[in-house]
Amino acid sequence: MSTTSVMAQEAFTCPATGGDLIVGIESGVPTLDQHTATSSATRNVAMNIFETLVIRDENMNPAPDLAALIEVSDDGLTYTFVLRDGVKFHNGEPLTTADVVASFDRYKELGVNRATLDVVASWEATDDKTFVITLNEAQPTFLESLSSYTVPIVILPAEEAAKPAGQIEPIGTGPFKFAEFVPDSFVKLERYDDYVANDSFPGLSGFAGHKQACVDTVTFRMLTEPGARMAALETGEVHIVENVPTISQERLAGTEGIELVRLENFALNVAYPNWSAPPTDNLQVRQAILAALDMEEIMEAATDGAFKLNPSFQFPDTGYYSTAGEEFYNQHDLEKAKALLAESGYNNEPIVLLTNQQFPNMYNSALVMAAQLQAAGMNAELRVLDWPTALATSEKETAGWNIFFTFWATVTAQGGPTSLRNLANPNNVYKPVDNAGDEAFNAAFEKIEAGVDLDARREAFAEAQAIAFENVMAIPFGIMSNAQGVLATVEGYQPYYNTRVSNVWLEQ
Repeated sequence: MSTTSVMAQEAFTCPATGGDLIVGIESGVPTLDQHTATSSATRNVAMNIFETLVIRDENMNPAPDLAALIEVSDDGLTYTFVLRDGVKFHNGEPLTTADVVASFDRYKELGVNRATLDVVASWEATDDKTFVITLNEAQPTFLESLSSYTVPIVILPAEEAAKPAGQIEPIGTGPFKFAEFVPDSFVKLERYDDYVANDSFPGLSGFAGHKQACVDTVTFRMLTEPGARMAALETGEVHIVENVPTISQERLAGTEGIELVRLENFALNVAYPNWSAPPTDNLQVRQAILAALDMEEIMEAATDGAFKLNPSFQFPDTGYYSTAGEEFYNQHDLEKAKALLAESGYNNEPIVLLTNQQFPNMYNSALVMAAQLQAAGMNAELRVLDWPTALATSEKETAGWNIFFTFWATVTAQGGPTSLRNLANPNNVYKPVDNAGDEAFNAAFEKIEAGVDLDARREAFAEAQAIAFENVMAIPFGIMSNAQGVLATVEGYQPYYNTRVSNVWLEQ
């Protein structure tokens, strides 16, 4: 099998150039080290700086990015990537496969989703343009996993790839290059004049295709308070804002010069327990928590009504959608919860809900969930930190919290193995003791990745999802939509799971 670049029509060109595009984002940006960050705020900025060998198109199918050619051997064991011609890093140095090798070496050591590479026997550069991956065994979903951009294997200069986590200079090959980062304030990017576009699509498709920087600079302003974000949009201080609250949408919809754009299936509102910390180390306590929950009440508070209930870790009408395990979803059964607590030996230990106020959906979900757990006889309490600190605590600490609140956007949208990878070895966001993940779940997850056809992979997905529900590895509350506000002077902008500023221009 081979995939090559094909021009179906004339490539995109910017109708106008110049200006500073200002985007109001809803949380702080913790880092621009894309290998090590799960934060959507990092992706919102970094995916416009960095590129990968293979990425997802608009329909979430794998598509070439830095690769011009991808060939897969008949036995499914060898993947050959030939790099695009003329690509240079933002420091002016040409991209070679030595940089690809160094980036893969770094990701294998410290990348968040490094388990993607567990099936790989070796990789090598056979020349400056050709990079070859050899698998231990055929994995039909390998390109699907490799193209995931939740925490993508972006390609860095070899000298940057030699650096520890969080210490790189953000030098990529994308249409925008890094200019300035003021923590808790803004990140500024500027046009990379030597960018070489990929003509796999004539325009932007997902994060693939023919990308162009039409504006001179992009400033991502961190406006964590919703009212401040809306005010900045209405006064014209920013051109685009993330996450317009439902209560603001009716007003903005009638405001001249502002357009609302929407993704109906944007993210899965989700929480996950800490299996290493009492009392959520006890399965019956976790099942009692799940039994007590009224998902409709939680989602109403989280979204002001802009939600869909969904007993699945997938969006409806997607290839792997399943309702396996739905009997554990939205039970709202206080008597069952109390009975499970009694059987568990629960003795009024605190159940700490770790959340933040930068994302109102997370804070409001935690607030309502705490009340529901208290009604079932649990000693639930909130621990409220800023978003970067809360995220880091959930990732690095196994004490001081029992339930962490977040949402999965790209994770869920990319489907298949990607949508459950957070629950598989070695990620295990639910923090099992000694990071020893659930054996039955991991066995089912391996079958998703190795399934010889889509039916086999769907069956394995349903099996894994049922295990996740029954053991309370994560708690999906429901699906959130997302509305963004855009000034009428902005042209070419399309909402997506992360912010795309390529092929966007300002009226002059």
